[in-house]
Amino acid sequence: MQLWVGLGNPGPKHALQRHNVGFMACDVLADMYDFGPIQKKFQGWLQEGRIGTEKVLLLKPATYMNESGRSVGEAMRFYKLPVEALTVFHDELDLAPFKVKVKQGGGHAGHNGLRSIDQHLGPDFRRVRIGIGHPGHKDRVHGHVLGNFAKAEMDDLVQMLGAIGGCADWLAAGDDPRFMSEYALRMQD
Repeated sequence: MQLWVGLGNPGPKHALQRHNVGFMACDVLADMYDFGPIQKKFQGWLQEGRIGTEKVLLLKPATYMNESGRSVGEAMRFYKLPVEALTVFHDELDLAPFKVKVKQGGGHAGHNGLRSIDQHLGPDFRRVRIGIGHPGHKDRVHGHVLGNFAKAEMDDLVQMLGAIGGCADWLAAGDDPRFMSEYALRMQD
């Protein structure tokens, strides 16, 4: 069993913000793979399903970004999962918009959701880094991540989320290089 966590902030005003792209990825995965109904558990929303041959739990913490680790830690302890079973989908300033990279372990680079999970579970979990680009100056970062995707970006956003979903069986199988390769091919079309 694997736990896949999408990072974001709860509530309709945050729905289309760049910081919520992890939530968006979970929603698309749940739809594409016909996951079960949403359950309120672990201070968040949980859905169960299968991707490929793997049982996957999708979790969207409802704790707000900077407390995501509370929700994730609760779920990990309840299911007695090792940190290797955890994958976190999150926005990444240091990647160009709509680029996706998978990384095992590492720092949090100032990302409060990753920092919180790191505090609860350590840094050795797998991350699916979803590029949102950098606004150019650190003073504009807050407004950028909490800003909505622009209308002009919607087609690319939909294509990106569909490509993540379409390649997710490789992630579930633990073949991160193949996932990234297949993702890149889908985004060329």
